[in-house]
Amino acid sequence: MRDCFCTINLDQEEVYRTQVVEKSLSPFFSEDFYFEIPRTFQYLSFYVYDKNVLQRDLRIGKVAIKKEDLCNHSGKETWFSLQPVDSNSEVQGKVHLELKLNELITENGTVCQQLVVHIMACHGLPLINGQSCDPYATVSLVGPSRNDQKKTKVKKKTSNPQFNEIFYFEVTRSSSYTRKSQFQVEEEDIEKLEIRIDLWNNGNLVQDVFLGEIKVPVNVLRNDASHQAWYLLQPRDNGNKSSKTDELGSLRLNICYTEDCVLPSEYYGPLKTLLLKSPDVQPVSASAAYILGEICRDKNEAVLPLVRLLLHHDKLVPFATAVADLDLKDTQDANTIFRGNSLATRCLDEMMKIVGGHYLKVTLKPILDEICESSKPCEIDPIKLKEGDNVENNKENLRYYVDKLFSTIVRSSMSCPTVMCDVFYSLRQMATKRFPNDPHVQYSAVSSFVFLRFFAVAVVSPHTFHLRPHHPDAQTIRTLTLISKTIQTLGSWGSLSKSKSSFKETFMCEFFKMFQEEAYIIAVKKFLDEISSTETKESSGTSEPVHLKEGEMYKRAQGRTRIGKKNFKKRWFCLTSRELTYHKQPGKDAIYTIPVKNILAVEKLEESSFNKKNMFQVIHTEKPLYVQANNCVEANEWIDVLCRVSRCNQNRLSVYHPAAYLNGNWLCCQETSESTLGCKPCTAGIPADIQIDIDEDRETERIYSLFNLNMPKLQKMEEACGTIAVYQGPQKEPDDYSNFVIEDSVTTFKTIQQIKSLIEKLDEPHEKYRKKRSSSAKYGSKENPIVGKTS
Repeated sequence: MRDCFCTINLDQEEVYRTQVVEKSLSPFFSEDFYFEIPRTFQYLSFYVYDKNVLQRDLRIGKVAIKKEDLCNHSGKETWFSLQPVDSNSEVQGKVHLELKLNELITENGTVCQQLVVHIMACHGLPLINGQSCDPYATVSLVGPSRNDQKKTKVKKKTSNPQFNEIFYFEVTRSSSYTRKSQFQVEEEDIEKLEIRIDLWNNGNLVQDVFLGEIKVPVNVLRNDASHQAWYLLQPRDNGNKSSKTDELGSLRLNICYTEDCVLPSEYYGPLKTLLLKSPDVQPVSASAAYILGEICRDKNEAVLPLVRLLLHHDKLVPFATAVADLDLKDTQDANTIFRGNSLATRCLDEMMKIVGGHYLKVTLKPILDEICESSKPCEIDPIKLKEGDNVENNKENLRYYVDKLFSTIVRSSMSCPTVMCDVFYSLRQMATKRFPNDPHVQYSAVSSFVFLRFFAVAVVSPHTFHLRPHHPDAQTIRTLTLISKTIQTLGSWGSLSKSKSSFKETFMCEFFKMFQEEAYIIAVKKFLDEISSTETKESSGTSEPVHLKEGEMYKRAQGRTRIGKKNFKKRWFCLTSRELTYHKQPGKDAIYTIPVKNILAVEKLEESSFNKKNMFQVIHTEKPLYVQANNCVEANEWIDVLCRVSRCNQNRLSVYHPAAYLNGNWLCCQETSESTLGCKPCTAGIPADIQIDIDEDRETERIYSLFNLNMPKLQKMEEACGTIAVYQGPQKEPDDYSNFVIEDSVTTFKTIQQIKSLIEKLDEPHEKYRKKRSSSAKYGSKENPIVGKTS
């Protein structure tokens, strides 16, 4: 049996890892990771590891999917066979190569052909143990009875070495008077010659590590005097795989990969306007936003960009209210109110995730930290109890955690975001109107969201909501599950009003009897009253800073060490809306603090500065702070959030130095004065709210793509409207549009016509862009390198 975990990698750079599943040969991870890819890559890879406490973790196998194949797997749940992991299969990067064939006449009249090999540079070589490698290249002319080899210089600590070295190989030789006939014979040998370039890492003390190779036949020069191109590195012998790969097992993945081309803002104005009118359309089912939710097979695909766009323009509350009212019309039993998976519930779920992040952190994080770090046993299921466990002690531990969490939640109404309060107020009013004879429905309408879909979900999965930096262990996950179940039931007003709880498990029913007190019912009612009230309350942001991001990174020492050399140290970084701090460990006092008002710019740092990847600089009123993130995704996230939080500073810089100041000069512009103004324009700050990062053009582009993808369904809905408008008799709807909600066929038909017209207009600039990109993508360029051998 193994203790397994899985990592997600861009090429060989790890960006995420799952929790460890202990003692299993069929681990079930069930974890979701969402991230934007901030750089070019060749493979999205997944590695399965066997956790080893004392030694290095053992890599069991991997799944590597080429970038161009991701779309084929997108949206599908697929089993992939694990492939063996060895140094020969761990290949990434590209080589810039130039070949020339010269004809020379020596002093004694002998004619020879000389092959000139110019190895210019490499790009994107892998990280070795998280650091840039020390690469060099061997250049060989290989053929019948030929194996001439030469070697470049070693380049230290870089993944993008600039070799710029030229090598000469003699290809053919003849006397002057037999020149023509001799060459005709020897050209047959040229057909069999090829240039092979092997990349190696010189940083290993035992032996050099193979990084990849390319093979280029000399006959590429048959029709041209010279040949220049980028080549992707390949495994040796094309990476022959073991015949026993089935023994490694399989990995089941569900990958959703999207790639959008975002046009300038002026293109999206009409479609954006139509979408933002949705809350005012009568009925709401005839609006563009509602139609989008209806035609998308995966409702979540449509909900995320839609909610973000409406939220950005303060249109979400009226839209959510309108679609929730539509839900209520179809609800016959007050006990099932908002329990389905409709467009209304999905919109509200997504809204709470976006705007409720800070609310969860100030409410739940301190207690979740205590639960995860104390690891008190809380198991109360008789079947799962271990020998020696004291069930009464476990019950007391569990009750202590539940009471502490519950009391914190019911006292947190002042921290609840205004948008959530406004929506809850509307839900409460509509539910009361729909079920006037049920005194509890006004509370269950709100508790079904705030307890069932918000707090309970965050408690059982704190990592997903960024409440914990690491995954809890198996025992803690079980504790959180029991707490979540109890909190969910405590918050359900309908359950509190009955004599018995809604638990199926007998042991949970027994445990819940400890909470059958009037005080809990009163507390829940008071809390639900407060968060569904329209009364003005003070913003929690005025009294305490908003916690934005935290994590472990490396920073370059600000001062000098005793030997006079600055080094990199691991530190815990924490960013709030007021300040950026770093600490030796989480929970320790800050070693250094930078007030947000003092941050003048946040930019990437060129790799050449310290020969380290994923670096950025926080430029403030003192010396720049140079930071290295653990991977490209994390670096991009930190840069984005730091840019947002500091974008309102009046003293923000307009220019900066993209490289570091070292040894008395700036590496980018070679200026010697440390106070010299920057040599490159700063990246524009992200125009978004500190807590809600929304790019409305990008969201509108995603909505355009969804309408385009689902155009056949849109046309069927249009046909359904026409059928209903013409034939007013008894309706027997065809299967292909029986699931569509069409309350007003005329208004819906007009909206669909507007959508189709706007999508057609947007198709034109997208098609122009695709043609331009296709024509400019030269085969053998850095963006489109040659794969493998050429013919």
